[in-house]
Amino acid sequence: MAKTAIKKKSKWTVGTVINYILIALLAFVCLYPFLNVIAYSLSGYNAVLSGIVTFFPIDFTLEAYHQILGKTQIWLAMRTTVIITILGTLLSLVLTVFASYALSRKDLPGRKTITMFILFTMYFGGGMIPTFLVVKGVGLYDTMAALFVPQAVNVFNFIVMRTFFLNLPESLEEAARIDGASYMQTLVKIVLPLSLPIIATIGLFYAVGYWNTYFDALIYIQSPEKYTLQLRLRGLLFGEELNNSGASLEGVGTQVMTQSLKMATVAVSTIPILIVYPWLQKYFVKGVMIGSVKG
Repeated sequence: MAKTAIKKKSKWTVGTVINYILIALLAFVCLYPFLNVIAYSLSGYNAVLSGIVTFFPIDFTLEAYHQILGKTQIWLAMRTTVIITILGTLLSLVLTVFASYALSRKDLPGRKTITMFILFTMYFGGGMIPTFLVVKGVGLYDTMAALFVPQAVNVFNFIVMRTFFLNLPESLEEAARIDGASYMQTLVKIVLPLSLPIIATIGLFYAVGYWNTYFDALIYIQSPEKYTLQLRLRGLLFGEELNNSGASLEGVGTQVMTQSLKMATVAVSTIPILIVYPWLQKYFVKGVMIGSVKG
């Protein structure tokens, strides 16, 4: 009993303490840039100009957010980004699920050949110019569809989901087939309910990718009203939209630095996707196959 008590008391070893310290330092390194951005966006002119802002706002003001959120272009860009994020994520999940499930079935003729063709695109691509010509040739140029249709399936996400389906017990599907279920019924009623964690994870990958897209919008979008939020942010960071944005607010008595406007735009474009993550996180820790098959 004494030895057991001693072992329980010796939980905090030197290695454990070092691990916690390293994890805390890593968390600090990850959080500091975001906290600094928020602090700058909420700080006054003199504090930003003197460079004394670190973790907390100094001379608290919301004028930068009033400037950013008061612009119609930002709301139009936000609408475009939300639309392509939702539509793109749904389309990508549907295509990825159907493709990975079909190619994970061992009785599918030629599944290895088809998989090799898909994997080939992961290492070799046609290039930017041929892709642009294809997008323009099929009539997607300057449309929202150009931002999610050409890259609807990510090969890495396809591999992850296909591996997941391959590891599902065959007895589940055999039982469903014996009961007369079709492949579609098996997928919808048996496989998908067990696949919520992987679907949530892959869906988050797709959503973050579509939310952060700016290069595709830079190439394929010509109309300013269809610009994405990240493309607007790029223009703001490079000063393309600051000349007419009003870095000073006359009649209010508060001057907003260009730096504060930039930081406020970064915060506005980042916070919405951060809010989505905690909602999906619960699926990451759930057991996938707990209680589904008796060993």
